[in-house]
Amino acid sequence: MISVLFVCHGITITISVPEATDSMSDLLDLFSIDLSEIEKVFQLATRPFIMHGDIFPDHIFNELYHVPEYIRKEYLRVKILELLISLKMIDPSTIGETRPYFYKTQVEKVKAIMALMTANPEIHYTMEELSGQFDISVSALKHCFKGVYGTAIFTYMRNYRMDMAATLLTQTDESITSIAGKVGYANSSKFSEAFKSIKGKTPLEYRKIKI
Repeated sequence: MISVLFVCHGITITISVPEATDSMSDLLDLFSIDLSEIEKVFQLATRPFIMHGDIFPDHIFNELYHVPEYIRKEYLRVKILELLISLKMIDPSTIGETRPYFYKTQVEKVKAIMALMTANPEIHYTMEELSGQFDISVSALKHCFKGVYGTAIFTYMRNYRMDMAATLLTQTDESITSIAGKVGYANSSKFSEAFKSIKGKTPLEYRKIKI
């Protein structure tokens, strides 16, 4: 099974090689995509393989947050094909890192923690709260989360909140104050400052440009 995790954009794509090869053979052949070869080159049958987000052009993923909901599913399929084509051009011997080993129970807890936080982006959980609620030490939580998702837990959530805010800014008429509250900022000025540090523009500037 090929398992590709894009942590910087909060997107996880999992492809079962036998099933995809059978169900998408015509499409894969059209683009000369050999899933078994990709699996072999990246040695995915024996170990995970991690690549940092800057390996791929930003447009492959950023555009997913700015398309209408009614075409998002079809658009994702196009992006998956673009991703697989891009993988053919990458030499895994020059990049990547081996993921450290973690106990299955730790990984399950970290995934549950991620699900809790992304389901409640308005809440800023402390490491101690998460540690106690999921019975995992703070140290193990930090290391395991970064090992699974490729980035520190609070960096992950900051980016997730700003991506969510960007979607709300471009796809709804909600006020900036309301959006700030939904992503965990009681103070709209602090939200604007945080948003600009990630997206390069204030929420108001971003909304005007993306409309």
